[in-house]
Amino acid sequence: MSIHSDVFKTISQELKEKKVTLVAVSKTKPVEDIEALYQLGQRDFGENYVQELVDKQASLPTDIRWHFIGHLQSNKVKYIAPFVHLIHGVDSLKLLKEIDKQAAKNNRIIDCLLQIHIATEETKFGMDQQELTAAMEQLEHFPNVRVCGLMGMASFTDDQEKVRAEFKSLYDIFNTSGIGHLPSAILSMGMSGDYKIAIEEGSNMVRIGSLLFGARIYS
Repeated sequence: MSIHSDVFKTISQELKEKKVTLVAVSKTKPVEDIEALYQLGQRDFGENYVQELVDKQASLPTDIRWHFIGHLQSNKVKYIAPFVHLIHGVDSLKLLKEIDKQAAKNNRIIDCLLQIHIATEETKFGMDQQELTAAMEQLEHFPNVRVCGLMGMASFTDDQEKVRAEFKSLYDIFNTSGIGHLPSAILSMGMSGDYKIAIEEGSNMVRIGSLLFGARIYS
């Protein structure tokens, strides 16, 4: 078991005081590590890979709130639609339409965040402001989807002012788009290396993995 329980307790308490939701990013981590954090009171866990999420969901407590935080392919939505709590990375109308379709089949309304491209790296996914506006205008056609906020990833850089500026730009979009005025609206930004900056710039949900579980091991 590789969880950093003391770090978890410190971060968890810090975020609770600031009313920020902690999503423990458990991708590539064994079920035992998730169970250990669960025993310490954590209920929100984030996964990047559909098959790994499906396998873990089947073998862990049913009151875990599973967040899908990776790039989701439309043809894989059906596998997580029966149980996923929140899909973070909705980056196209095509994906939104498929989530709505699969949610209807499961007699559910699935909560989603629209992913906005704020980083300079071309590899990051997300909508631009024009695509966001177009998506917002189409929401009435997707009755089984509830868009409840935005998500974004800052550039992978040591330049903290650059990261801060990117988070600030997403916070501005969050407010000017009207999403920030929704009841309990979610702004998911910030990870292990930059979550404190993200919170200072308005984030109310952070996705933290390596600080809690240690470095990931990829086979």
